[in-house]
Amino acid sequence: MLATTRGIVFHTLKYSDSSIIAKIYTEAFGLQSFMVSAAHSKKSATKINLLQPLALVECVIYHKEKKQLQRIKEIKSAQPYQNIGSDISKSGILFFLNEMLYKSIKEEESNPPLFNFIYSALLFLDFKTDSCANFHLLFLLKLTSFLGFRPQENRSAKNLFFDLQEGVFLPHEPIHPFFITATEGNRFLELCNCDFENSAAITIGGSERKLLLEKIIQYYTLHLSSLSEIKSHKVLEEVMM
Repeated sequence: MLATTRGIVFHTLKYSDSSIIAKIYTEAFGLQSFMVSAAHSKKSATKINLLQPLALVECVIYHKEKKQLQRIKEIKSAQPYQNIGSDISKSGILFFLNEMLYKSIKEEESNPPLFNFIYSALLFLDFKTDSCANFHLLFLLKLTSFLGFRPQENRSAKNLFFDLQEGVFLPHEPIHPFFITATEGNRFLELCNCDFENSAAITIGGSERKLLLEKIIQYYTLHLSSLSEIKSHKVLEEVMM
C-alpha cells in the first residue's frame, strides 16, 4: 500500500555504502523501520540532513503490514527547524529528548494524540523565545500521560513525598529509596501543573534542575521495563548549567 504520512526521525543506522535504515515515528503507522536507498548519493533526492535526530518529515512509503523493514518512495522536510541548530541549549535539549523518545516509544501502531504532542512540542521548542531551561522536564512529565504512568497530583499538606514506584504522593517516606523529598515535591508538582507557555516562569536553580531530571529519568526507568541506560542527560546538564 502506498501511503503518505508525517514522521519524526528517531534513529538512523548505516546499512551499506549507499543505504541506511531509519527508524521513524509516523503519524499513520507508529514506529517503523525504513530502508532508505542512496542516502549518501549526491544524485539522490533523499538528503542525509533530512534524517537528523527528531527531524520533522513527510514521507511517501510502501507500507506492508507485519513487514519489519518498510521502503520509502519519497521523503521531504515537513517543517525545517529555524532556531534549534543555532541555539546550543535547544540543541542539547533536542539531543536528550531524542534518546528518551527512541528508548521509550516502541509501539508499531498509529497513536495520533502522542504523535501530535511530540510534533507540536518540538515546534514550540524551536520557536520559543524565552528561557527553555525547564522545557525538557516539562516535556517528560507530559509525555508520561501518553505512556500510561502520569503522576497522581494528590499532593496536600499531609502528602508531601512523591513515591516514584507508585506514582503518588505519600504522607511519609516510602521504605525504598525511590522517592522525591517534601522540599523537591513542591517543584515537581509545580512542573506537573505547568504549561509549555509558562515553563520559563518557574525558577529552578541548576543543581535543583539536575536533581529533578535524575529523579524523572529514574521514574521512567521504574515504569518502562524496556528502557535502557540514559546517557545524554550528562551532556545536557553541562549545557544547561
